[in-house]
Amino acid sequence: MSNQSTDTIALRKRFLQPQNTAHRQYEALRAFLVEGLPSHEAAKRFGYSPGSFRILVHRFRQEPDRPFFLADRREAESRQRNAELHTQIADLRKQNLSIYDISRALAHEGRKLSPAAIALILKQQGFARLPRRRDEERPDAPRPIQAEIADVRQLELSPRTFRTRFGGLFLFLPDLIACGLDGILDRCGFPGTEMVPAGQALRSLLALKLFGNARHSQVMSHVLDEGLGLFAGLNVIPKRSFLTEYSCRIGPECHSKLMADWLDVVRKRGLKHGSSFDLDFHTIPFHGEDALVEKHYVSKRSRRQKGILAFLAQDADTQVFCYADADLRKDQQNGAILDFIEFWKKRTGKLPEELIFDSRLTTHGNLDKVNRQGIDFITLRRRTDKLLHQIHQEPPSAWKRIELENIARQYRTPRILDTQITLPGYQGNLRQIAITDLGHEEPTLLLTNQLRRSPARLIGRYAQRMIIENTIADGIDFFHMDALSSAVAMKVDLDLQLTVMASGLYRLLAIRIGHGYERSKSRGLFEDFVDATAAVSIGERFIDVRFQKRAHNPLLLAAGFAQTDIPVPWLGNKRLRLLFG
Repeated sequence: MSNQSTDTIALRKRFLQPQNTAHRQYEALRAFLVEGLPSHEAAKRFGYSPGSFRILVHRFRQEPDRPFFLADRREAESRQRNAELHTQIADLRKQNLSIYDISRALAHEGRKLSPAAIALILKQQGFARLPRRRDEERPDAPRPIQAEIADVRQLELSPRTFRTRFGGLFLFLPDLIACGLDGILDRCGFPGTEMVPAGQALRSLLALKLFGNARHSQVMSHVLDEGLGLFAGLNVIPKRSFLTEYSCRIGPECHSKLMADWLDVVRKRGLKHGSSFDLDFHTIPFHGEDALVEKHYVSKRSRRQKGILAFLAQDADTQVFCYADADLRKDQQNGAILDFIEFWKKRTGKLPEELIFDSRLTTHGNLDKVNRQGIDFITLRRRTDKLLHQIHQEPPSAWKRIELENIARQYRTPRILDTQITLPGYQGNLRQIAITDLGHEEPTLLLTNQLRRSPARLIGRYAQRMIIENTIADGIDFFHMDALSSAVAMKVDLDLQLTVMASGLYRLLAIRIGHGYERSKSRGLFEDFVDATAAVSIGERFIDVRFQKRAHNPLLLAAGFAQTDIPVPWLGNKRLRLLFG
């Protein structure tokens, strides 16, 4: 009797635990329609969600004559094909083929299967991962060409001709040679090796910085371009791993020395700096798990996230970055403005005359220190509910309407409330200008120590500060300042220093070209002049770079680039000539 009960229970399970899809659907529908089991209970018993079971019932009502107990030929054929495929994959693995080799072999037979799916099938069949194989152990297949190792001793300067994608980089060589970069790097203590000296290493990084987004996404695809290596003074450009490792070998004190010396040489080359500067912070996002990285506000995303806080100073006249500091933490960021003032006074012998910055840049106490040094400043004041309430209580007669000049914007006739106030931590009076009718719901609060300057000029000057935000955005994209997320990861302080150098070289190029390009953005200069292919001919005495015909070549000819005839120290003192057409 016990055996009979056990057999009965086992047979009953055959009905209550279906082994295929059709049987499972039949039993679920029978429990609901015949036995009267509630919908949610029938769904739960046979492993359906309530929604999917309702769909199953609906489809059965639309097709009540569905044959549940006929053999599903397609399902049987699919199982057979899968079994054959699994057997074929196992046979290929026994031939010591990797998942990528197996995927290509199957694709050759018209059966596409991803390497990830193949890895899962092999794991289910009990196969372990293959050990790393030597090149001679791999099956014959097309492979990328492996470039030589960067070595200045292998630089070949024998007569030959080749084409390069990076012909426009040679437009920067006259200024770069005149700046004496190799001597600066020696004085600053930059590291180097016999294979890749400091000058060659930094010129490699600078070349990729100058050429748009090459470092970010295309550096390895251009590693065989002879022009890129020739610009740096190497047989080939160093690989990504070397560039990343080199940035980690540079001591922190080297960057400040390089920035100071670079400022001196570009001033001698004709890059005159003005007296007014736009200051701002920029957060370079960090996407790792490093607990030492602090969270900072990212204006582009309007949120706080992990990142490296960088302080940038831009000359208001030339729109060139002249100072950068990436070695800041939260407890130091308020003093960044004082560090810039000290740096500028030490390098130029005089204080900046005017500083323009946002409300979050420093404290009232530091504003007082700036004022005591006789430096004018314009900033914004944070709006609080109490402050806005006080402003709205002012009578209409206290407000006056002004007209902004030389400002290309829609709202040129704002209303202002011009008052003098005091702030804790600041000795003396400050001027506060509340501005409405600028396109914002709430008034903008301008704060300055310039008590006699006309409101229209103050507002117009601060409106020009928006240029630095646009320039920083251009730098992030064009000079790829977000180095932590770049394909060639570098320490941020080196990346910012390269940005300052590249910005200065682009501005020197713009000044020399003239014709309205003096205030053009770097991207515009790149598209019109630098993004150019060229034929390079290396002779016994000369290196000729011949550019193809382009619409903007006449501007380069008028600027005297065709008269270039200077020795290149890192290219055997062969003389560089630039030819057009």
